[in-house]
Amino acid sequence: MLRATALSVTLLLINTSWVLTMVFDEFLIKSHIASISDWPTAGVNFRDISPLFKNPKTARMVTDAFAQRYIDQNITHIGALDARGFLLGSNLAYVLNLPLILIRKPGKLPGEVDRVDYSSEYAENILELQKGSVTKGDRVLLIDDLIATGGTQLAAAQLIRGQGAEVAEAATIIDLIDLGGSQKLADAGIPVFNLCIL
Repeated sequence: MLRATALSVTLLLINTSWVLTMVFDEFLIKSHIASISDWPTAGVNFRDISPLFKNPKTARMVTDAFAQRYIDQNITHIGALDARGFLLGSNLAYVLNLPLILIRKPGKLPGEVDRVDYSSEYAENILELQKGSVTKGDRVLLIDDLIATGGTQLAAAQLIRGQGAEVAEAATIIDLIDLGGSQKLADAGIPVFNLCIL
């Protein structure tokens, strides 16, 4: 009897957490995104999401916004991109009760990996994914802090598709729309969702 009561209370708390989901406030989110000029290289205006995670309210708001979008969608895995995507991906995988896979920079993952070279807005890079992370029939949500030129998301999609899975969507907090990344992903057949445009 005691065990059944504890289970009932747990389920009630889970249901209540959805009831208490915050209303999304784009202005508040944008006010917690810092712009850092000439970092990591000259001419780059870096968008720093660290302030979002220093404030529990905005951190919860971002997680809730993504959770509301994807709670009823046909997604089997959360694919988090190195490194700021890990912050979002781990939270979302927990809330949606989905497996989390890490798409990382080179030399960070043990065992056999698939790898792809790509260009970002300011450097040549490599992404890796452990072999066997996904299989045919899986539908992966890619998540990262922002989309700029789209190079990182396209490389991640190549890794996912290379293992036989599909990319359901690429989700970010920020779309730097003038850099054209969203259009490149759309041209590659990858839907894009973002919380705000800068």
